[in-house]
Amino acid sequence: MDDAREDSYDVVVVGGGAAGLAGALTLVRARRSVLVIDSGSPRNAPAAHMHGYLGLDGESPAALLARGRLEVEGYGGRIRSGTVVAADLLPGGGFLVRCGDGSTVRAGRLLVATGLVDELPPVPGLGARWGRDVLHCPYCHGWEVGDQPVAVLADGPLAVHQAQMWRHWSARTTLLAHTWPLTEEDREVAAALGIRVVEGEVTGLVVEDDRLTGVGMAGGAVVECRALVVAPRFTARSGVLTGLGLPMTDMVRDGHVIGRCVASDPETGATALPGVWVAGNVTAPLEKVAGAAAQGVRAAAALNADLIGAETRRAVAARRAGAAADTVRG
Repeated sequence: MDDAREDSYDVVVVGGGAAGLAGALTLVRARRSVLVIDSGSPRNAPAAHMHGYLGLDGESPAALLARGRLEVEGYGGRIRSGTVVAADLLPGGGFLVRCGDGSTVRAGRLLVATGLVDELPPVPGLGARWGRDVLHCPYCHGWEVGDQPVAVLADGPLAVHQAQMWRHWSARTTLLAHTWPLTEEDREVAAALGIRVVEGEVTGLVVEDDRLTGVGMAGGAVVECRALVVAPRFTARSGVLTGLGLPMTDMVRDGHVIGRCVASDPETGATALPGVWVAGNVTAPLEKVAGAAAQGVRAAAALNADLIGAETRRAVAARRAGAAADTVRG
């Protein structure tokens, strides 16, 4: 590991979720000096469990991150609570990372894994139930609500697709027309799959004993459900990156914009700015926890290879300079 002053690191990792910690672990095991700066606000904080992570299915997201921090620190990595508000490209290379408390650190490279914010539809009560029984991903939560009444909120173009997906886990799936005009084709698809369509706007949630039991409709009717499926808009937490001149880009699915993220090489996480890598939901909004962690590992390996390349070029240049000096003295 390179010698580093307390305020200077080979790599600063911005964001301590699954992607950031997996990247940090890979880098400290590669003998790099690493600082992780984490705001402590992971996207999946409301969820009691995570699923589909081989060997850790059903684990608490908080427990996974706590274990990850210990592993990173066990190899000499440092973790600091705080918020990175900006990063400046230094004239001689590297970055000056500015934190919300006024402190600064220097980084040879940046790995940004700040995740995203789920912007929920404007229905009262959704935020309080998000990640519990207001859901988005069937691969994360479908098994847990299998065969129970599930309602899908139609407020955008992907609602019918969501209803088709969730119908696979529960035949008791209802499509709430809400604010999105369903086409005749949409209604035909729903009828063919046995998906009930309910007209009218959803006005709120019905919760009993801290469990979702239904949704209230304009006019007073209640539609029974144990889970309400919504389609949030995904917005990357990209302030540090846009401050460095890396723009946000639209994320498009089936011809529709479903969010904004930061573009990167899909294999390595490299951005258009040399020295900056990204991993996880900041660049891949639909990635699950396991996939985000895998992205962190790949980005870290690419980043370390870049550092090795730079070190090799400096060593060759120094050797040539020494040989030239010996020639002059001779």
